[in-house]
Amino acid sequence: MAAEPEVLDELHRLRARVPQLTGALAASADGLVLAHDTPGVEPDGLAALTAAALGVAVRMADATGQGDFRELLVRGVHGYVATYAAGASAVLTLLAQDRVNVGRLHLEGRRSGTRIGELVAAATARGEPAGSARAPTKPASATSRTRTARGPTVSRAVTTPTPNTPTTSES
Repeated sequence: MAAEPEVLDELHRLRARVPQLTGALAASADGLVLAHDTPGVEPDGLAALTAAALGVAVRMADATGQGDFRELLVRGVHGYVATYAAGASAVLTLLAQDRVNVGRLHLEGRRSGTRIGELVAAATARGEPAGSARAPTKPASATSRTRTARGPTVSRAVTTPTPNTPTTSES
């Protein structure tokens, strides 16, 4: 994707504005890395986890009537993982130290998410695939539902987990 260098530049600028960030990743809503600055963290794994968390967050917001997905914040003992909508088909995931100012994290994350969404939309309008040359973007299935520019496109297919069935063992 031609926007990849511009997206990476935005990630670097974001990390300069928020020194407590330890990583930043832009990915498509289906988990393909667009650009990353994630020292010590495997970007493909983080993108896949982001897509999984995004799916749950979108469904939770939808099921509770809260509207389109905007952001998700996870707080761990050592810091934060924040995910923001980045246009209609991408997300921005930020990793931050526990001492980060969360208000500043949200302010800068939302701004960068908007900018990255614009870059991805411009590349898409030029006919470039959203997942760079590494992996082609899959066409939307009949079960997909497109979100507005405020949230990413997310598959609406539901996978029902198989219940645990007790097994018996003979000794």
